[in-house]
Amino acid sequence: MTGVLGMTGCGLSNKLVNDPPSWLTPYRVDIGQGNLITQPMVDQLKSGMSRDQVRSILGTPLLVDPFRNNRWDYVFELRKAGRPADNRRFFVEFEGDQLSRWSGVGLPKDLSDVLLPAPAAR
Repeated sequence: MTGVLGMTGCGLSNKLVNDPPSWLTPYRVDIGQGNLITQPMVDQLKSGMSRDQVRSILGTPLLVDPFRNNRWDYVFELRKAGRPADNRRFFVEFEGDQLSRWSGVGLPKDLSDVLLPAPAAR
């Protein structure tokens, strides 16, 4: 009897490895990379701010072009399991050492708006 149960268990184990059920999928980790800029951060920016003041509000930029060091780019990408990547870009430009212009689209109000699941899924 024990032998029969043992053989059945091995056969079941091989079937699960070779043909797993559709509901059994590996966990996919959400991966966020870059600088996530929120609307409250942008609301603190004022024309004429120094580079150090901007860096203290937004953090270190992801991209600084060595040939155009008057522009800083902040890029954020979030990959969630089963969804297309969420890409966000924000940039600031300086004239001399003073902030002159900035722009970005779709800025979240809070980090949790992007990083946490939607309220219905929580």
